[in-house]
Amino acid sequence: MSLEDLITIAKVARKNAYSPYSNFQVGAALLCKDGKVYSGCNIENGGIQAICAERVAFSKAISDGQKDFSCIVVVGGHSDEDLTFTTPCGYCRQFMSEFVDSDFKIHLFYDSMENLKTYSIQDLLPGSFKL
Repeated sequence: MSLEDLITIAKVARKNAYSPYSNFQVGAALLCKDGKVYSGCNIENGGIQAICAERVAFSKAISDGQKDFSCIVVVGGHSDEDLTFTTPCGYCRQFMSEFVDSDFKIHLFYDSMENLKTYSIQDLLPGSFKL
């Protein structure tokens, strides 16, 4: 599965986002080591219990018995024409760290492959007690 394919999957998942409060739609595509891909979108509500696209993708994969992950792609923005640099929130970083190695890659796409940013979970969550 190419990075471009994962970006497309994340963009498609983003279209299902439910974000009436922030109007900020996020999509994620999680690649498992066996090649299976799980997508997710952010889902807001009127309280504080919203769930991010990254955790949706991981939850779907884990509930399907997956435990070995290669990377995740994240895309976000207010519209299809206005994708912005979107990093996982602190809660998502901690959540992901429970299930991945320190070199797990997080790819952040917002406008072109030239501006793709790639981080390891260790980069985004330094000093974690788990990693």
